[in-house]
Amino acid sequence: MRAPWSTLVLLTSAITLVACQTTPEPPAEPAPATTACPKGVPEGASCWRGTDSVGAHVLLIKPAQWSGVLVVHAHGGPVLGTPTPKRADDDAARWAITVKAGHAWAASVFRQGGVAVRDAAEDTERVRRMFVQHVAKPKHTLLHGQSWGAGVAAKAAEMYPASWDGVLLSSGVLAGGSRSYDFRLDLRVVYQHLCGNHPKADEPAYPLWMGLPADSKLTRPELAARVDACLGVRKPAAQRAPEQATKLKTIVDVIRIPERSVIGHLNWATWHFQDIALHRTGGGNPFDNQRVRYVGSPDDVALNAAVLRYAANPKAQARFAADTDPTGDIRVPVLTVHGIDDPTAFIEMDHFFRQTMEKAGRGANLVQTFVRSDQHSYLGDATYPPLFDALLAWVTRGEKPTPQTVSMRCEAGKSRWGNCAFDTAYTPRPLDTRVYPR
Repeated sequence: MRAPWSTLVLLTSAITLVACQTTPEPPAEPAPATTACPKGVPEGASCWRGTDSVGAHVLLIKPAQWSGVLVVHAHGGPVLGTPTPKRADDDAARWAITVKAGHAWAASVFRQGGVAVRDAAEDTERVRRMFVQHVAKPKHTLLHGQSWGAGVAAKAAEMYPASWDGVLLSSGVLAGGSRSYDFRLDLRVVYQHLCGNHPKADEPAYPLWMGLPADSKLTRPELAARVDACLGVRKPAAQRAPEQATKLKTIVDVIRIPERSVIGHLNWATWHFQDIALHRTGGGNPFDNQRVRYVGSPDDVALNAAVLRYAANPKAQARFAADTDPTGDIRVPVLTVHGIDDPTAFIEMDHFFRQTMEKAGRGANLVQTFVRSDQHSYLGDATYPPLFDALLAWVTRGEKPTPQTVSMRCEAGKSRWGNCAFDTAYTPRPLDTRVYPR
């Protein structure tokens, strides 16, 4: 029988302690202040607010009946602009199931808005330290990353291997900056070919990989109005003009996204691309579509001849990859969950992440589960407690879960949490079947 993960971690820690007697203690974080818990937090919980040593807002929650487990949450997004404490309040309400299950919850809002994965991973480690230093010392610490935050959590697990006993990644954007955003460049060039209004003909031209020029005043409602004018995407299908319907179907078929996510993905391919170009790559282009052949339109030859083509700058590409791409070198148990029909973070990214961990020699540390859902932000209360329980059983007793045993835990707990939707037979296809390879 294999030794439990907790035993292996203790042995590793002891060896490290002997070899590195002079390793300094982690720096102290500022003490948070007790506060009223935000709306949605289970009754009886205690809450603390504060800012960490680099100014990131944090929220810490400990339930009245604490399991001794701390779940450190890395939020999705990323949020652009100046971070505010409200982000943590909203996440605390959304993920109240964690506290209902008896676990403490700690979250950083991250020090800066934007697509900065390593910085966010550092902030995630700091909020863990703040809880340990000023609230309580947990028996076990789990790291939970949601959406873009799953990439942050994967990076934090790589950077701080001794801080976490296990990792849960939900609805994860897990193909890194090198592959997760390619289809949004595809969306920009196909949309511009069809609609010609982002930018408009009377606006200054710019390369679409840039997202927007630095001085642009375009707003999200204005972009949504442009998209609706061209595609009728916010109208019922029966109210769309034939030309709108044809163009919308072309985008859905060529880019392989549902109608309801077109505006959202265009938003990300606009303002997130702007952040990447202005703040993450030194103004260079990390995206490439030179050799992509788009298919699924009424006339693929004409489409491929007309769309704008861009060559990536190797230095910008490498800089973006170094910040955002997971290496797969995660040394503790990793459990993932993903909605099969997630319209935001494609399910095929999970296949890519498995390959990444296997290439790093850590494939045995990964178990992936899938839920019959078309949601991204939250997969229902019944989904998460059995995942936490399964991860803890793996960490403490060496009981490696399977999709079947996770589903069984879900069934056993449905009288408390609700009905289950795990699909134990599902296997995602390669990412190249969903996003055109570069």
